[in-house]
Amino acid sequence: MITIDDHPLLDLRTLVTTWEASLSEVETPTWLGALADLDADTGLPLPDDGVRKAVRDLLRHGGFKPAGRSKPCSEYIRAAAGKGYFPAINPAVDACNLACLHGGVPVSLVDLDLLNGALRIGIAGPGTSYVFNASGQEIRLDGLLCLFDDEGPCANAVKDAQRIKTHPGTTRTLSLLWGTRALPGKVDAVLDWYRGVVERLGGRITSR
Repeated sequence: MITIDDHPLLDLRTLVTTWEASLSEVETPTWLGALADLDADTGLPLPDDGVRKAVRDLLRHGGFKPAGRSKPCSEYIRAAAGKGYFPAINPAVDACNLACLHGGVPVSLVDLDLLNGALRIGIAGPGTSYVFNASGQEIRLDGLLCLFDDEGPCANAVKDAQRIKTHPGTTRTLSLLWGTRALPGKVDAVLDWYRGVVERLGGRITSR
C-alpha cells in the first residue's frame, strides 16, 4: 500500500480503519475522555527523555530541526495535557492523540479517501511546505520524513496537511505511527494499545 524509501531509523506502522458511521455520528464515550489524564492506567510505560530523544533523532536524520513549533506532535500533546488541556476533536482524532500522549510515538491520522494516487514515505526536499490548518498557516518540511501522495507531501510526525485531515463526513482513516528502530518493540506496543482503543470505539480495522 505504501512504498517506503530506505531509512536507517524509521520503524513505521500503519492502521486502516473503517468507521461504522461518519465521524460526526460516532459517539465520544466518557471512558475516552478519561484517558486524557496523564495518570490514566494504560499499561504503557510513561514516555521519558530517552523516548523523546530517539523520536527527535528520527526526525533529525534528514536535516529537519524538530524543536519549538516544529516539535513532534507527541511532545505537543503531552505538554498540552500537562496543562490540563487535551485537544478533543472527534473520537478518531482523540484516539490518535491519546496514543501520542501515552506512547510517546508521533501518530498521523488522515482521511484515506482524500489521498490521491500512489503513497510513499520519504524525506521532503528543500523548499517544501504545505498548509496545515484552516487558517492557511504553513510548515516548512525540508528534511522531514513525510507521507507523499500524487499531490505531494501530506502528513508527518509534526503536523499533517489540511487537505487530508479528517472532517465530519470521514468514514475511513489511515493512521501512521512514526516509530524508530532505536526503541525496539516500542511502536508495536503503542500500535496494539491504539488498536484496542479504536476497536472499542467501533472502528473496524481493515489493514495494519
